[in-house]
Amino acid sequence: MRRGKGGLQVTAEEAINYGTVAASLYIDGRWVEPLEPGRWLTVVNPATEEAVAQVAAGSRADVDRAVQAAYRAFPSYSQTTREERLELLQALLAAYRRRLGKIAEAMTTEVGIPRSLSESAQAPIGARHLETIIEVLKHYQFEEELGTTQVIREPIGVCSLISPWNWPMNQVVVKVAPALAAGCTMVLKPSQYSPLSALLFAEAVEEAGVPAGVFNLVNGTGAELGGVLASHPLVDMVSVTGSTAVGGAVAKAAAPTIKRVSQELGGKSAYIVFADVPDLEKVVAAGVRGCMRNSGQTCNAPTRMLVEDSVYEEAVAIAARTAESLKLGDPRDPETFLGPVAGRKQYEAVRSYIESGIAEGARLVAGGLERPGG
Repeated sequence: MRRGKGGLQVTAEEAINYGTVAASLYIDGRWVEPLEPGRWLTVVNPATEEAVAQVAAGSRADVDRAVQAAYRAFPSYSQTTREERLELLQALLAAYRRRLGKIAEAMTTEVGIPRSLSESAQAPIGARHLETIIEVLKHYQFEEELGTTQVIREPIGVCSLISPWNWPMNQVVVKVAPALAAGCTMVLKPSQYSPLSALLFAEAVEEAGVPAGVFNLVNGTGAELGGVLASHPLVDMVSVTGSTAVGGAVAKAAAPTIKRVSQELGGKSAYIVFADVPDLEKVVAAGVRGCMRNSGQTCNAPTRMLVEDSVYEEAVAIAARTAESLKLGDPRDPETFLGPVAGRKQYEAVRSYIESGIAEGARLVAGGLERPGG
């Protein structure tokens, strides 16, 4: 339990269960209040467009104290042995598994991810990433001889980790777990739209006994904190997942201090269908479902289907039927395939793309500009 807005003692789990409460930042192994009081992020359930929680929002000063904590922790943590890091990661995996249900529930609440997806993939994928990095670390060669050259791989230092909202735990764990395995310390800034699941992850980190300062979490908007995380002189590397525009801004902010920058940005993946495919119905339907899974909010979703001319019209008809058949509804319903998009801003963006497509001559064969019935 920890202090929240108005003196409430709350946890991330309680924020999900009991409505509008607040949670703290996790810095230097402790749950702390923001240095600037009264800063809050409102978490809106996109399925109902109602506020469900308030989460403490950090400032530039909070980022600085988190980076300072990571910087202080690095000399000690970077010298830990393989065996010590394995023990830590295994403890984190166990703590994460104990929270699987709540993490799935959090993502359904904050982002509108259908329960069927959050429970079957979005929450479990975090555990799978931890399992994978544990196996990799068991045999990873930190030192090796290449001819007459000795290669020594060392932890780079303090890492700023900026994660998105569309696959919250996938992107948090795929950044945090390798950093822990390598001996790095870090500051995580999750998306402002998915802070509850990230707070649950931080609680797992705390339970696992990760040393103070090794992992720090500061919630806040990307517009305010992203540049600070990328430009801070004590940060050695930035890992960001987001739009192309965000990636460019982060790289620009990091450039003056010559940081390493790892970027996973937006994509427009092509799904290519030829006339000699054995089962056109199956292939086209699979492409449509792959595109629309997670409400189309996946960077590697096959969002373009390129079809050979001779089967084009048949493929269009199959795609339209498949799209119309997908069950849309309350993301808490286990039968729902399509929940809401992540929020009003995302909804308006999707709507604008439909409008521009029609204006440029595209043929609308399913759905439309307005919300579907029900």
